[in-house]
Amino acid sequence: MRPPARPGLVLAIVSAGIVLANLDLFIVNVALPAIARDFANANLGDLSWILNGYAIIYAALLVLCGRLAERYPRNLSFLAGIALFTIASAACALANSVWSLVAFRLLQAAGAALLTPTSLGLILATFPAERRAGAVRTWAAIGGFAAALGPLVGGLLVTMSWRWIFLVNVPIGLLALAVGAIRLPRIPGHDVPVPSYGAAAMITIGISALTFAIVKLNDWGWSSYGVSLSFAVAAATLALFVAHCLRSYTPFIDPALFRIGDFTRATLTMAPFSTAFGGFLLSLVLWQEGVWHWSTEKIGLAIAPGPFMVPVTSLLLAGPLIARFGAASVAAAGLSVFAAGVIVWAVLAGPEANLAFAVLCVIPSGIGVGLTLPTLMGLGTSALPASSFATGSGVINMIRQIGFAVGVAIFVAMVSSPASAEPPLAAFRLAWWVMAAITVLGLGPLAMMSQRRRNVAPAA
Repeated sequence: MRPPARPGLVLAIVSAGIVLANLDLFIVNVALPAIARDFANANLGDLSWILNGYAIIYAALLVLCGRLAERYPRNLSFLAGIALFTIASAACALANSVWSLVAFRLLQAAGAALLTPTSLGLILATFPAERRAGAVRTWAAIGGFAAALGPLVGGLLVTMSWRWIFLVNVPIGLLALAVGAIRLPRIPGHDVPVPSYGAAAMITIGISALTFAIVKLNDWGWSSYGVSLSFAVAAATLALFVAHCLRSYTPFIDPALFRIGDFTRATLTMAPFSTAFGGFLLSLVLWQEGVWHWSTEKIGLAIAPGPFMVPVTSLLLAGPLIARFGAASVAAAGLSVFAAGVIVWAVLAGPEANLAFAVLCVIPSGIGVGLTLPTLMGLGTSALPASSFATGSGVINMIRQIGFAVGVAIFVAMVSSPASAEPPLAAFRLAWWVMAAITVLGLGPLAMMSQRRRNVAPAA
């Protein structure tokens, strides 16, 4: 007989899965130069699809997989996602070209898209209501730590071979499968409608076209036929997707979710934050490798203090701060600290390598991530009804991954063309200012949240 579910054990098991999905989102960043050398010096635009292909498919399938998972036992869906991700990781390690690697990364993304919403569904169904927000913050903190830790782990593994950044997933995935098959509780599915595969195709094509257009702006220019056509395809397919969600009897994303205030505000804040985070993290790797000419191992070690601040801040500071000041204030503080960290790079980074500067100036970004990401995930998901746990968490994560893909595309478009020492400095500084400005946009929804609660407080 299967032993009774213990919430802490369930959290530990599903966290192993989310570590895989998030670690692999950023571990590839520091390996890009090594991959380029192995594959005939592929250009940055092509290499960016190793990152963006993963992020786009991950984003587009999160809600689809979340909806499908709600129809079946959550434990089986989670284990299926782990299995697919592990197999795809082994295939990535055997890739013999950039585009075969991109193809296997898409399979990885599909596995990640299946395990992510089901992992949250298992947490939300296992923990009592009063502990859900804290459990989700812990889950998000572990995922955020894994994502931000990617450059450090990648830097160490690439010293052997870039293929190890994928092989390392295999033993972790096999262990999670073995333990999960024995100890995860059986959480039955709900009788929910089958999601629209056409809508999933629409959002995939739309985000892919948008990202492609942004990446190609530098090479082709605003007035080129290819860029104009890509933007037109993106606008048309995304408009059709929105129309489907508003008019369908079984919408891919139920508009009713956005009548949940905390869910909506968390989602609207997540979009700019993730855009800036994706672009900024890639910028550090490319700056330190391309301008300072550091090794991948040194880059990973220099970035490491930032990731280590994520769980420290989230697990030790965020909870007490939320209890005293509220989730909106804590997330706003996180956005402000993160933006300040980006601005420091824009103002002070120079062409001369400076290890002390690099180490100290990633700490604000780690604190910002630790305050913002878990808080937004906890705020948005804890307000969801039980029947929408997987779907709603999939929406928030979808927005997070779309933001990441767009942020990487914006950054690549801004810095991929300069060839001399001075233009990269100017291009990177402009990109950092843009990322800081995008981060600040997230303060708007949080300000509306705080204002609304102040307005209703006297009537309580």
